[in-house]
Amino acid sequence: MRVFLNPGHDTTYDSGAVNPRTGLRECDVAAEVGVLVQGYLEQAGCEVAVVQSDNLNGESPWLPCVVQSANAWPADIFVSLHCNAANGQAKGTERLVFTTGGESERLARCIQQQIVDAVDTVDRGVKERPDLCVLRRTDMPAVLVEMAFIDNDEDARLLTEQTDEIARAIARGVTDYEQEAFQ
Repeated sequence: MRVFLNPGHDTTYDSGAVNPRTGLRECDVAAEVGVLVQGYLEQAGCEVAVVQSDNLNGESPWLPCVVQSANAWPADIFVSLHCNAANGQAKGTERLVFTTGGESERLARCIQQQIVDAVDTVDRGVKERPDLCVLRRTDMPAVLVEMAFIDNDEDARLLTEQTDEIARAIARGVTDYEQEAFQ
């Protein structure tokens, strides 16, 4: 299976969400998890491409390039890695898909279950987000993974202290999806 990984945001132009107390940046967490996920997926026999993006506002020149790269490769699935942020109180993990009921939702549920089981986090479910460029314009099943809330100190600890467990869980979710798809 060919997996296109997109660690969200960019270390130079738009770091994404930041923990206001520690300075932990979304782009750094996503990049670190992306490297680990790539390694685990390659060990499992997947072919993996990784491109980190700038932001998710739908108008950035970076996102069409990411989507075009995934479509042209062509990837079998697309996984974008992110950290959520809200009010410092919200916590948990969730998956975003263009629309529910299809292959993207199935992939999202496989990843969701693995992360929730691995790091015992709040399961915030799978949500539709048809407005996101990386979900709307990809030709293959696509999921945006909100690993945890970076602005919640408890979740931020998960992101820094259980990075490897989160990465392994994402990779297992992808391979679970692959096994289901080919049975």
